[in-house]
Amino acid sequence: MAEGLTVNGVSKAFAATPVLQEVSFAAQGGEFVTLLGPSGCGKTTLLRIFGGFELADAGSVRLGQNDLLALPANRRPVNTVFQNYALFPHLSVQDNIAFGLRSRRLAEPDVTRRVAGGLEMLRLGELARRMPHQLSGGQRQRVALARALVNEPELLLLDEPMSALDAQLRAEVQLELKRLQRRLGTTFLLVTHDQDEAMLVSDRILVMNRGRIEQGGAPAEVFERPRTRFVADFLGDANLLPGTREGAAVRTALGLLRPGTVPGWTTGTLAIRPEQIGVELVKPQENAVAATISEVHYLGTRWDVYCAPGNVRITLSPSEVEDIGGVSPGKSVWLDLPANDLLVLDD
Repeated sequence: MAEGLTVNGVSKAFAATPVLQEVSFAAQGGEFVTLLGPSGCGKTTLLRIFGGFELADAGSVRLGQNDLLALPANRRPVNTVFQNYALFPHLSVQDNIAFGLRSRRLAEPDVTRRVAGGLEMLRLGELARRMPHQLSGGQRQRVALARALVNEPELLLLDEPMSALDAQLRAEVQLELKRLQRRLGTTFLLVTHDQDEAMLVSDRILVMNRGRIEQGGAPAEVFERPRTRFVADFLGDANLLPGTREGAAVRTALGLLRPGTVPGWTTGTLAIRPEQIGVELVKPQENAVAATISEVHYLGTRWDVYCAPGNVRITLSPSEVEDIGGVSPGKSVWLDLPANDLLVLDD
């Protein structure tokens, strides 16, 4: 059984600039956890602390029974796959994979056995004698993964390892990575700013902002029930509607709306995803907004429609567009904002 990771109050500053502020979370053994956030939010610094490349100013990190921060980097049961793969250009594929094992002075028969296993696991057998410059980006990525995994780490750290791949190859490698993690049962911790990647591969997503974890949970939970404006806007798209509470309803630029839960604030923000807003020709019973279509964008599998007032964005399928007789600027419609999809944010 893979070891779990427990992070408690990790903080880090460079000079007088705080980068991490009391970060705490736990990852179960064998879980695929993603740190998701924009550039500069602290996610890579946190990963580097786990790997032993940076020192934390405060806090603790435990991997099973190991106090990770008390161990030197070369004694931590952790391996890192870097954004640029960090392959040795003068070593063949098989020698790159063997490098860490030989550095630990494993017996050569054990090295040979593990390298063969890594080549087979990542489908690299035919490439064993090639040099890194003879490989494609996806092949180099698989070599970097194999080099890390043959060391049998309890925790594998992935620092945006797919960011250099083109879109089609990135999608293929993401699925491959997820299947590999399921098969091995190793704890994976991925750093990325790619929301689609996080949604695809993760058991759990931790959304980071300004050195803190704003929200964590299963991908569907974080996407469907964001708690803050940052999470609602960063993970997917959301219409953010500032307003003032009036009893159980909220007065917004769209009029008086009744969300699924009563806000605890006097002034605050409601959020609703573009795909959750209905467009009707007949006035809905609740949360109905009289609107005029201002912009229409056809994107093949969907239509993006913007309406006034409020520049509200709506996503419609071709069949939904057909049901209302088409969409065009200037057309008057009713918007239906279902109460259960109208979320009350904490900030």
